[in-house]
Amino acid sequence: MAPVPKHPLRHDLKAAPWLKAASLARVFAALDGGGETRIIGGAVRNALLGQPVADIDLATVLTPDAVMDRATKAGLSVYPTGIAHGTVTVVADGHPYEVTTLRRDVETDGRRAVVAFTTDWCEDALRRDFTINALSADAEGNIFDSVGGLDDLDHRRVRFIGSAEDRIREDYLRILRFFRFTSAYASGPPDAQGLAASAALKDGLQRLSAERIGAEMMTFIVTPRAGEIAAIMQEASVLRSLVPLDAHPERLARMQAIEAALAEPPDAISRLAALLLDTPEDAPRLAKHFRLSSAEGSALAAAADVNPAYRADASEHAAKVQIYRAGTAAFKRALRVAWARSGASATDIAWTQRDRLTAHWTPPALPFSGADLLALGIPAGPCIGRLLKAFEAWWIEAGFPDDRAAQRDHLIALAKQR
Repeated sequence: MAPVPKHPLRHDLKAAPWLKAASLARVFAALDGGGETRIIGGAVRNALLGQPVADIDLATVLTPDAVMDRATKAGLSVYPTGIAHGTVTVVADGHPYEVTTLRRDVETDGRRAVVAFTTDWCEDALRRDFTINALSADAEGNIFDSVGGLDDLDHRRVRFIGSAEDRIREDYLRILRFFRFTSAYASGPPDAQGLAASAALKDGLQRLSAERIGAEMMTFIVTPRAGEIAAIMQEASVLRSLVPLDAHPERLARMQAIEAALAEPPDAISRLAALLLDTPEDAPRLAKHFRLSSAEGSALAAAADVNPAYRADASEHAAKVQIYRAGTAAFKRALRVAWARSGASATDIAWTQRDRLTAHWTPPALPFSGADLLALGIPAGPCIGRLLKAFEAWWIEAGFPDDRAAQRDHLIALAKQR
């Protein structure tokens, strides 16, 4: 059990500046006629922890029809974004707020739930995943807690509400959410009951879509304790249930240490490559398995590159050539993945100096174009491309000289040889 903090968290949000936002006040005024509507979940949790609040979600005893009617009469825009599950998006002053009617589960299959509306706040809380996600707050900042979420926040614990196995069987994605939330919010080891249930029911992950798993993993991978928690997931055989590739939590932990030593923010692509990629051929397999976007897949493939230039002992010229060819962002990712694979310290001088090369050297653009060759009297056609390629090869080999006269003389010499 994590120790009780010396300075327990505030148990109200009365000082939260975002609670006084005019747009939120308009939504409360439209919907709240006497305690029917509260802020729910992540906004309350993060605010109590002193962490940034991004989205503010609301829960209400009002039915979706009543929400839409009241909001429309108050001059607010309304969109039935998840009406089957009781969710309506209300927009005030350009700010969207998801408003969901209190629910209870009628039937679940591990992926989707059939719900019925309720007016019982406790009943709604009991169907949520973790105690720290079931906290709610009224417009004045008063906190409501029926499942022990405040105490768990104070002790930095992530616990399922009620039976961990029951909560997981309702939605197997909660296995991944358990590890993600533990990495993001807990200060000690994973909750024993939650860990045991996740290990026992890990086969249920096969019932989830690749998109859901991929999105969850991309969120997990950038959490503060991802490497440490990934090692626990590996020991519980959860990672093997997610992807048919060998996992290397120790590499992920080194990648985190490298980012911290370089004062860089977490990068999901670099971390994913460090954790799961052994060869460049693994990259497209993983991208397809997690249904990553084309841009993410391309970035992952670049991060998995094993060009010798991505070594601390490669020459500076070789590194510059690779920066020129791959681009600065791709070079930094592949270099750091190679660094994490090498086992070298996060403060290793040679690796650090090579990483910093991108900070003081920007790859130049090729000095000439096809138009320049046409101006020299070279006829249009395939020879233009061949001459540019030959010039580029000389220019790179010469160390990217910026002497315009020397560049032009060499280009003219090449043109005469055609």
